[in-house]
Amino acid sequence: MLDFRPHLGINQRGHLTLGGADLVELAEKYGTPLYVYDEQRIRQRYREFRDAFAGYGDVLVCYACKANTSLAVLSILRHEGAGADIVSEGELYLALKAGFQAEKIIFTGNNKSDRELERAVEAGVVINLDSLHELERLIEIVEAQKAEAKVSFRVNPEVSPETHPHLATGLRESKFGIHEELVLKAYERALSCSRLDVAGIHMHIGSQITKVEPYVEATRRLFDIMGRLRRELNLELEFADLGGGVGIRYSAEQPYITPAQLAEALLPVIEEKLAEHSLPRPRLLFEPGRYIVGDAGVLLARVYTIKATPYKKFIGCDAGFNLLLRPAMYGAYHEVVVANRAGEAPAEEVTVAGNLCESGDLLAKDRSLPRIEKGDVLAFLDAGAYGFVMASQYNSRPRCAEVLVNRGRAELIRYAEDFEDLAAKQLVPERLK
Repeated sequence: MLDFRPHLGINQRGHLTLGGADLVELAEKYGTPLYVYDEQRIRQRYREFRDAFAGYGDVLVCYACKANTSLAVLSILRHEGAGADIVSEGELYLALKAGFQAEKIIFTGNNKSDRELERAVEAGVVINLDSLHELERLIEIVEAQKAEAKVSFRVNPEVSPETHPHLATGLRESKFGIHEELVLKAYERALSCSRLDVAGIHMHIGSQITKVEPYVEATRRLFDIMGRLRRELNLELEFADLGGGVGIRYSAEQPYITPAQLAEALLPVIEEKLAEHSLPRPRLLFEPGRYIVGDAGVLLARVYTIKATPYKKFIGCDAGFNLLLRPAMYGAYHEVVVANRAGEAPAEEVTVAGNLCESGDLLAKDRSLPRIEKGDVLAFLDAGAYGFVMASQYNSRPRCAEVLVNRGRAELIRYAEDFEDLAAKQLVPERLK
């Protein structure tokens, strides 16, 4: 369970620890459900990615904010020197609030509204365009504002990342990116607008990718397109953004790749293509999100109900897919540990059910766990990415608190919502009162 998770441990009391902090004690202090993150693990994983590509030279790791938008997490990565990959006006607001410099922010969201494009222009961030239509709308905006914008284009490399269908973003039929047959038209049109600084090219083929081969194929295609841009449009780009999507291990059996393995596979291909097309060396951008924060987070939930049926034994806890959506949405696996008896051997097979009025609210199916008792604290591992950011108030359940652990010391970084938050921003017409 903990062999490949060095930031987790079991203390003398038999309690699960994260970053040296006793998770059972945190559950008692802050209540459950509760998200907990390990600051040092976040820093370590960022540095692993940064250092893997250091041999290339000019590299910027832009953290994919959508994985976890906690201001504390964003601030950690800004301190580390990361850039920010954002997908919405809200993420733009949070990235700027966390102190990221505008020139280190790239806005890669698809289907941007006019208002989002306007805010991106005002902020001075790099705008990664997803379609010819979006390009035309941006040109209208910069011409009207007499403003300038630095832009790149997201290219669809038509490569299968061999991941869950909902996580594949570079397929031919994907809604993301500009297909190769339209790429030159897009760049030519952008170059015709003097208010646009055409600076880069971008791809992102998917998420939770566990093989290097899709990256290699997509990178070859991307640099071949850069070669065509140089030959046909005399365009030499400032940066090439190779996206993110590197997967993490959700179980001991989970296949995975490391940033070092990715760099070993990609850097020779990049050097080969630079030489083949006589390209100047662009800055390389990467957009890892899950890899940096995924295994740094744990969701804690307390057991309240034990329900044995003739067919299955259910363990009911005080968290549901309103707080951890991935199992219901993707059929995703999160390992479960009984945090207050972390060293005990499995004794029975159970299914962990959430507290929502939905048959699909099952957080862990058919797991071998120690015999569960009311009051036990369950830890859902590897919940640092796409956990709280996908949370909702469904069934009128307020969202939980978040805590950051740094070398054994815990700090509250988000208050738990209360029932007043359920009614906040709502209005009742006078005639209904």
